[in-house]
Amino acid sequence: MFFASDNSGPVHPQVLRALTEANTGYAMGYGADTQMDNLRQQLREVFEAPDAAVYLVGTGTAANALALATLTQPYQTIFCSAHAHIHEDECNAPEFYSGGAKLTLVPGGDKMAVQALRSSILGEETRGVHGPQRGPVAISQVTERGLVYSLEELRALCGVAAEYDLPVHLDGARFANALVSLGCSPAEMSWKAGVDVVSFGGTKNGCMGVEAVIFFDPKHAWEFELRRKRGAHLFSKNRYLAAQMLGYLQDGLWLETARKANENCAYLAEGLRQAGAEFQHSPDANMIFAALPRACHQRALAAGACYHLWDGELEGPQDEQVTARFVCDWAIGRDQIDQFLMLL
Repeated sequence: MFFASDNSGPVHPQVLRALTEANTGYAMGYGADTQMDNLRQQLREVFEAPDAAVYLVGTGTAANALALATLTQPYQTIFCSAHAHIHEDECNAPEFYSGGAKLTLVPGGDKMAVQALRSSILGEETRGVHGPQRGPVAISQVTERGLVYSLEELRALCGVAAEYDLPVHLDGARFANALVSLGCSPAEMSWKAGVDVVSFGGTKNGCMGVEAVIFFDPKHAWEFELRRKRGAHLFSKNRYLAAQMLGYLQDGLWLETARKANENCAYLAEGLRQAGAEFQHSPDANMIFAALPRACHQRALAAGACYHLWDGELEGPQDEQVTARFVCDWAIGRDQIDQFLMLL
C-alpha cells in the first residue's frame, strides 16, 4: 500500500537485465561508449529529431538545473508556475547552476495560463539595467499537482514565449505518464509544440536513476557539456546510465510502465470517489490529491499504508477533511490498492 512517490518503487527487471548485460568487459568513459551511441540514435528517432543533442545525468534536479542554466544568463529570470518543481523541490539548484538567475513565479494555479504568463513577461525588463532581464519559460509536464497540459495549452504557452524570443524548457520527470495520457507522439509534446529542451525522465518510471537532457537545437551542446562537467554531473562510467535508458526504451517499456501507472491511478481514483473523497485536482496521470476524513487516514496509516498528508496533521477532529497526495507507479498491484480501499 505504497502511494508516497513513484521514486520509491522497484527497478523494472528489463532495466536490470540491461545493466547486467552492460557490465561486461571494458568501455570508454564519459559518454564515449557504444551504449551511448546507440541510445543517442534511439532517442533521436523517438523524438523525430535527427539533429538533437542528447545527454544523460543521474537525477532530475541535475537535468532541470543544468538545462536551464544552459539557456539562462545570470542576470535573467526564469518564468515558471508557483508550484513548479524547480521552485518547490530543488533547493534553489536552478538559481545556483545558472549563476544567480532568479525565478519569476507566474500567478495562478498549478498550470500556467497564457495571459498570466504574458503579464509576467511584460512585468520584467521594465527597469533597465536595474532589474532582471527576461529568460526562459519552464513548464512541468506532468505538473506538481498531477495535471497534464493539453497540446493546445502547450502550444499556446510556447507561442507566448516565442513572441518575446524566449526559449522553453519542459520538465518531463513524468514525461511518459503525460504522453500516454494525451495519446500523442513525443515530438508533438516537445519540439513540435515549441519546446527547446526537455528533461526526459526515467527514474520515476522504472529506471534505477537516469534522466536524459535533449536539446533540439544542437547549438547548445558544447555549453551543456561544459556545465555538466563543471557541475560534477559527468559520469565516468556513463555506460551504466545509457544501459538503463536503453532497457527503458526497449520494446516500448517506457510507455508500458507509464500506462500501468496511470491505469493504477485511475483505479485508485475510482475507489476513492466511492469512498467519498473530495478531489482537489483532476488526476490526469498517476497522481491524486484528495481529501478524506481524518479518521480514514488514521486507520489507513496505522495499518501500514504509506502516503503523504498534504494540508493537515494526523491528530485532530476525526471528521475533519484532510487532503493527501497519492502517487501510483507501474509496480503496485491491484490487490494492494484494494486492501487500501477496504481500510477506508
